[in-house]
Amino acid sequence: MPPVFAHGRLRLYLLKLLDEAPRHGYEVIRLLEERFQGLYAPSAGTVYPRLAKLETEGLVTHASEGGRKVYSITDAGRAELADRGGELADLELEIRDSVSELAAEIRADVSGAAGDLRRELRAAASASATQVEDESWKAAKEELRKAKAEWKEQARRAKDESRRAREEAQQARRQAKEAQERAREEVQRIAGQLQEQFAKSGGVLGSLAGAWLGVSGPTTAPSGPSTTSATSAQAADQAPAPDTDWARDVPQTGEPARDLDRLLDRFRDDIRDAARDRGIGEDQLAQARTHLAEAAARIAAALGQRS
Repeated sequence: MPPVFAHGRLRLYLLKLLDEAPRHGYEVIRLLEERFQGLYAPSAGTVYPRLAKLETEGLVTHASEGGRKVYSITDAGRAELADRGGELADLELEIRDSVSELAAEIRADVSGAAGDLRRELRAAASASATQVEDESWKAAKEELRKAKAEWKEQARRAKDESRRAREEAQQARRQAKEAQERAREEVQRIAGQLQEQFAKSGGVLGSLAGAWLGVSGPTTAPSGPSTTSATSAQAADQAPAPDTDWARDVPQTGEPARDLDRLLDRFRDDIRDAARDRGIGEDQLAQARTHLAEAAARIAAALGQRS
């Protein structure tokens, strides 16, 4: 007799049965017998050790009900079942083939037994051609009739099971393909959002600078252009050299738009800390506005140069 399940496939099919509904061990054995139309029934020594191993691996769990263990699939079990969706579809086809092979063997056995019986009947008929048909002859004919009927019924069940397994395998393939399409569309949607966010990131600098400076309300204009220019030039001469290691401790995420937001947060915090520690007046506010506007324009221009 050919093997019904290849190595490791019974384990996968047990997860499928438990994904349908929680079941106890005897119910799993009965369901397997029904799926094979009575042509195959695993023993308790085959099913229960595998259920125990699945529970050890964290793929199933059990609860006691009426003195019996009722097994249920866990989230980890469902994840493995989803990851092996294509393999499960192939398993359904293998089950169909196994049912067909078992049915073929039964047909061969029934056909051989029927042939032997017919030969025996012919021999008995030759030996007693002149005798009246007795009860043993009638019993032999009835046995032959029952054998033929049983063969036809088993063949019909095997055909129905083969068709159902084929339909389920086709449905599983369709569902797997639809899941792949949905995942591809989701990835494309997220990539589009990231591109759009990065394209708009140049405007974030100007908005942040305007919002930060506006919290203090309208400012008084400086006395004249010469005063502002002179003050700005003096502040530029007194400004320290740029710190090339500034914000090196800010972790990188690999997403440019998100990393830019983090740098802007650090920039805002540093400016606020300086204003709190050193104080800020009207002149410093005007200088800060000028420097921030220049920085916003330069960074926005740099972002606009990306390919």
